[in-house]
Amino acid sequence: MNRDSGTYAGKQFIRGGRNKVRTVLFMSIMSAIQYHPQLKPMYERMVTAGKPKKEAMVACMRKQLTILNTMVKNGTFWDEKMA
Repeated sequence: MNRDSGTYAGKQFIRGGRNKVRTVLFMSIMSAIQYHPQLKPMYERMVTAGKPKKEAMVACMRKQLTILNTMVKNGTFWDEKMA
């Protein structure tokens, strides 16, 4: 839900979640969208489809977080087939 006043329609910001985790994920995605074999094509596909770059980055952050949570849950290390 937007918190806009009157006719003003400003940009929306992500305020929820843990700030430090969000910051670390964002910084890691900056590198991942350039080099990661699974996340780079995902990012490029979304941007080509017309998504804003930051929105595509947030989607990649969520994908990366899902992969990391699964690794912690299963006690496994990185595996190319997992992504």
